[in-house]
Amino acid sequence: MSSDRVLLASGSPRRAALLSQIGIPFDVVVPEVDETPRAGEQPERYVERLARTKVAAGERPGRVTLAADTVVVLDGQILGKPVSAAEGIDMLLRLGGREHDVLTAIAVSNGSAIDAQVVRTRVRFRKVDRALAEAYWATGEGSDKAGGYGIQGIGGILAESITGSYSAVVGLPLAETEQALSRFGVDTWRCR
Repeated sequence: MSSDRVLLASGSPRRAALLSQIGIPFDVVVPEVDETPRAGEQPERYVERLARTKVAAGERPGRVTLAADTVVVLDGQILGKPVSAAEGIDMLLRLGGREHDVLTAIAVSNGSAIDAQVVRTRVRFRKVDRALAEAYWATGEGSDKAGGYGIQGIGGILAESITGSYSAVVGLPLAETEQALSRFGVDTWRCR
C-alpha cells in the first residue's frame, strides 16, 4: 500500500478514539451513506451491508480502508439512533431489566477486496424506570448512539453485564479490527 495510515471511513469520535487506543495511525474520511433499513432486512445483514457500503464509499487508491456500523437489537428489532427525546426515553425503558444484542459490523478494503464480519455482544440492563431514563436522556449522551445509550460514559451505569466485546458495544471490536487489518497487510505492531 502507498500509505502506512489506514483510512477510517467514519465520523464517529468513539471509533477514532478506539483506533487511536490500539496505536493504529489513520486518516478520516466521512462517507455519505443512506442508513435506511430495507424492507424485511434482518439486523445482521443490515449492519454488515452498512459497513460494506461505508468502506466502499470511503475507499481511496492505494489505501486500506476500515468502516464499521453498530446497532442495538431487542426482540429482533433494530434500535438505531433515536430521533427525539420521546423515542430515546422509550428505548431506555424498553431495554430496562432485559438483555439485548449489540451488533457491530466491520469492513476492511484495499480497493480490490472487502472483508466484513459482524460481532455480537450481549448486554443486560438493570431495571430502568421513567425517572432514570429521563435523567440519563437529559445528559445528552445517548442522543447520537444506537439504542439511545453510550456504555463508555454515564450509560455504563445502566449495564449490569456484558457477554462479548466491550469495545464492539462502544463501536469498534478491537481484536477483530486488528486481525482484519493484518489480513490486509497492515503491520499493526510496526505502527506502534
